[in-house]
Amino acid sequence: MRSLLVCLTGAIALLACGGCANQPYMTPERMDNGLVVVLPGIEGRSPLNEGIVRGLVAGGVQCAIDLEDWTSWMGPLYSLRAELRNRRKAAQIAVHVSEYKYAHPGKPVFLIGQSAGGAMALWVAESMPEGQEIDGVIMLVPSISPGYMVDYPLSKTRRGVVNFFSTRDWFFLGVGTTITGTMDGRHTSSAGRVGFDVPARLEPPQEQLYNKLFQVAWHRQMAAAGNTGGHLSSAAQAFIVKYVAPLVKNPDWSDELIAKIISGRKIEE
Repeated sequence: MRSLLVCLTGAIALLACGGCANQPYMTPERMDNGLVVVLPGIEGRSPLNEGIVRGLVAGGVQCAIDLEDWTSWMGPLYSLRAELRNRRKAAQIAVHVSEYKYAHPGKPVFLIGQSAGGAMALWVAESMPEGQEIDGVIMLVPSISPGYMVDYPLSKTRRGVVNFFSTRDWFFLGVGTTITGTMDGRHTSSAGRVGFDVPARLEPPQEQLYNKLFQVAWHRQMAAAGNTGGHLSSAAQAFIVKYVAPLVKNPDWSDELIAKIISGRKIEE
């Protein structure tokens, strides 16, 4: 029965992506290795986020990679500010992830979100049913407020949440979100620019959760991999190869692992 379910799930995935013409990395072979869901910004599917997918593949990620366009046909500004609609969409994506986990027990699942997709990644994690944890969330300059409490999404992950942020992202995530608002409706610089606020006092359960929040500030050496600190360059393919793919491939996340990735030291997989 489970074998039949796996076959049907694979067939549905192939049909849904038109024979994988637009989702070439959603093959049954890759689905047997795990799943990475890539959530783009408010521009929707574009060469920018397709570069994230290519970077994961070039970085040796063997999992299936689903580029999930969650945006609305009503345009980027609506997609940015329609929080209730976006949370419903995140819940729908969580159902698909849960179905994958049922059909592929024990296989790793990651959410990678760029810009507004970072907020969506958190909301997908929050929407996962009890007992259906994902492995990790990776955010690239997320458009969500610094004060957003991440303890609940952290509780839905095994390895944790990584936030790549950059103070250089002053136009989109500084001026832009101060004027138009973040995905959670706050008029402020985003966590993708200044990082998440960590409460000064944490109760023991919260403290354990926040130990799984890894905040990685932009550093000038990242420019060599195409990430110059600006909003769009956070999706540079070479940056994904060097800084993001190793996270997907490594079974344990820690400050030590992050330090090794940033310094370029050899990582045991």
